[in-house]
Amino acid sequence: MNLTADLQQAQQEIERYAREFGLDFFETHFELLEYDELNEVAAFGGFPSRYPHWRHGMAYEELLKSYTYGISKIYELVINNNPCIAYLMVSNDFVSQKMVMAHVYGHCDFFKNNLWFSKTNRRMIDQMANHSSRVRRYMDHYGRDRVEAFIDACLSLENLIDPGLPFTRPLVKKDVTQVEDESTHIEITKLKSKDYMDRFINPPEALAKQREELEKKRGQRPKFPEEPIRDVLWFLMNYAPLRNWQRDVVGIIRDEAYYFAPQRQTKIMNEGWASYWHSTIMTQRAAKASEIVDFADHHSMTMGGRAGPLNPYKLGLELFRDIEFRWDRGQHGLEFERCDDIHKREHWDTGARGEGRRKIFEVRRIYNDLTFIDEFLTEDFCKRSKLFAYDFNPQTGQYEISSRDVKAVRHKLLRQLTNMGEPRIGVEDGNYKNRGELLLTHQHDGYDLDPGYTRETLKALYKIWGRPVTIASRRDGKELLVSHDGREFNENGTKGR
Repeated sequence: MNLTADLQQAQQEIERYAREFGLDFFETHFELLEYDELNEVAAFGGFPSRYPHWRHGMAYEELLKSYTYGISKIYELVINNNPCIAYLMVSNDFVSQKMVMAHVYGHCDFFKNNLWFSKTNRRMIDQMANHSSRVRRYMDHYGRDRVEAFIDACLSLENLIDPGLPFTRPLVKKDVTQVEDESTHIEITKLKSKDYMDRFINPPEALAKQREELEKKRGQRPKFPEEPIRDVLWFLMNYAPLRNWQRDVVGIIRDEAYYFAPQRQTKIMNEGWASYWHSTIMTQRAAKASEIVDFADHHSMTMGGRAGPLNPYKLGLELFRDIEFRWDRGQHGLEFERCDDIHKREHWDTGARGEGRRKIFEVRRIYNDLTFIDEFLTEDFCKRSKLFAYDFNPQTGQYEISSRDVKAVRHKLLRQLTNMGEPRIGVEDGNYKNRGELLLTHQHDGYDLDPGYTRETLKALYKIWGRPVTIASRRDGKELLVSHDGREFNENGTKGR
């Protein structure tokens, strides 16, 4: 449904204000949807068309019940696309629609200019429709149950990608024979030097040791892959014994996982940036005197704290405001950090007005949540925001505040944000035990793998790889090997179902 005349006028007005403030975004199209239509689009991840799968139906039922019982309400949806597509709920009042439009323009600016979105497909709405038609064609040909069961396995592994891969060299498929051939062409590397300096630059004993190591390596079975690969889906897509349609489905799940990855990497920043601009545009330009109380009411519902995890809208907004405030007063840099006079720090002001706005635009461009929290979550900010870390106390059987120290708070947040909160797992050996089995390794960071998730992941991997799968990790400080052969599990030599 197209916007009404008054909403079209409000959109043009808010877009003009957003550009005057310096926001830069693709052309943005707004559409009005009824609550059930908006829930349907939200269940599809914000897209009007996705491949058929029970997970989307489950998400729709959850959203519908949440709206029906007043637990939550979707005000808007916006798609990272060119042009950007945004959806508004018909039942929202006029002030909410204006606030949401300003919020959307903040998101659109972030999508276009943030580094971590720079490698995403800007025509993803067309790509999603293409994925949908391909999967539907496979279901018609091979049977819905068979294709959906395979998609289940793939979706269980959609987090096993490498978020940094789009910014590095692309992975190149190599046949096993290529790896074997390359392993026989090993030469000793010498540093270039003049003749009279050669014995010092390339000591004979170092060359002899290098030759010995290479001879030992030549006698070993060639490693496949040569280096560990974090993008497990890529490895499965290229080396698992799959039918063509299955290989294509793995590729579809992988493409969509990489598209959504930046949104998971920048949730706090993205929502904080959009909230900063909807509050700025509404309070300084768009909201009339008669609308300001209604705006404050709607804004407070979005920013309010609640039991459970931190509100990303609130944390992101307050951090951007804190950065702007500090840079406008020069409260950063070595001199300020070395100042231990509390009164002087509180009233520190170099009069650098305008620097704060420039700084938050710079932060918006190059940071993600991990680096954002690591650099800008200061001790002063933690104290003002009353942030704390909490842990489970087995003696009382309750969660309790464990520390208010900024290092502990930052560590907790960074732990949740590192690798998007997922364990770092990669392919170590595609020919484990020289039997075509698959070996993965977990980069242990102090947190053990959940046994239930580990087993279900191994089941999904087995369905795709077709041969036994093993993951190497640690548990309670000890080495751990968990294997699955399609029938039973083997944990450090102990079998069980």
